[in-house]
Amino acid sequence: MVNQLLNIPNSARAKKIIIWRQVKDVLFIGIGVVMASIGLKGFLLPNGFFDGGAMGVSLLLEILTPIDLSFLIILVNLPFIYLGYKQLSFRFAVKSTLAIFALALLVHYIELPIITADKLLIAVFGGFFLGSGIGFAIRGGAVIDGTEVLAIQVSRRSSLTVGDFITVFNVFLFIVAAFLVGLETAMYSMLTYFSASRTVDFLINGVEEYIGVMIISDFADDIKSKVTYDLGRGVTAFKADGGFGEKAKNPDRNVLFTVVTRLEVTRVLTEIEKIDPKAFVIQYPIKDTKGGMIKKRPLH
Repeated sequence: MVNQLLNIPNSARAKKIIIWRQVKDVLFIGIGVVMASIGLKGFLLPNGFFDGGAMGVSLLLEILTPIDLSFLIILVNLPFIYLGYKQLSFRFAVKSTLAIFALALLVHYIELPIITADKLLIAVFGGFFLGSGIGFAIRGGAVIDGTEVLAIQVSRRSSLTVGDFITVFNVFLFIVAAFLVGLETAMYSMLTYFSASRTVDFLINGVEEYIGVMIISDFADDIKSKVTYDLGRGVTAFKADGGFGEKAKNPDRNVLFTVVTRLEVTRVLTEIEKIDPKAFVIQYPIKDTKGGMIKKRPLH
């Protein structure tokens, strides 16, 4: 009875969910490892380009030393795996270790033809494949580039945010690279990093980036009904006290809040304008959501 009231799944259903999630994790990580190895062996390595983050450090060391890249990938990422174990979980560390070892094996053993000699295409598509690999691995709950794990650790101990640390880390890396391997190679590698980072963002956030929409209107009930029943989106109404000018004489009103995908925003705004062209509408991006009517994007 308690389980029914709390909506707790039975053991068979829970086991099925866990198994399916594990299968998806393995699939995502496998795709990520293959994509990253294509980016490395087919584009970046034959042309001496590199990326940002821990993978960038590995690639730069491969250019400057006789050590094979497969060993460098493991050695450079080992400290980050340990930090991941301390900060996140043992499971995360195990999955990341297996993913990094699988990538190192593919980089060591597979041979791919040089796909193009055009430096711009090498930078863009090398970054695309490498970023796809990193993004799919993250969707599977692992990392093949541990910079973000270090960034989390630093952000907890300083005023730097995760994004600030990654930016500073990569700026320093590309400055060092400009002195060691040449300015042109460093500049193309910066383009590789930009392509990879944009690809990672797209794979994690996708086209279904969430937008929070807050609506203040004298016709809140009509807008709420329209968004709920016609557009099929959940709406939360907050009791608010405020106003401006004549509206301050009757300040009690409902403020509406809904979350939609980026592709749905235009339609929502159009329907609001039909009902109340003077409605005050606020939009802001939402990184992730949980529960309710919104689909959860799996990360870890």
